Amino acid sequence: VQLVESGGGLVQAGGSLRLSCKASGFTDDDHAVGWFRQVPGKEREGTGVSCIYSDGSTYYADSAQGRFTISSNNVENTVYLEIDQLGPEDTAVYYCASGPHPAAVACSHWYAMDSWGKGTLVIVSP
Repeated sequence: VQLVESGGGLVQAGGSLRLSCKASGFTDDDHAVGWFRQVPGKEREGTGVSCIYSDGSTYYADSAQGRFTISSNNVENTVYLEIDQLGPEDTAVYYCASGPHPAAVACSHWYAMDSWGKGTLVIVSP
């Protein structure tokens, strides 16, 4: 499986951003795609921000409730993560990952995922 993220960049606090994860190489229909992030200078967060399973079910971390929206376009094999009301605390490299488990399990820890993209950097200026 190959995952390619895009959509990161510099944005002012209060703004919105939509990240994209273009996927290819899935050999079955049962998989989850999710987003994990790594704050500069820190370890990658162990749990995912948000994940979506192939049946459309979603999971959001408590910290992502309300401002993050995950969605997918199955025709284009692309998963999106929209982030609203961005704040400096959202500055991070956002990684797209995929794995065989349902959304909540997939997001429970990074080791539940077996394929990773290279990440896209989001910088939120005050």
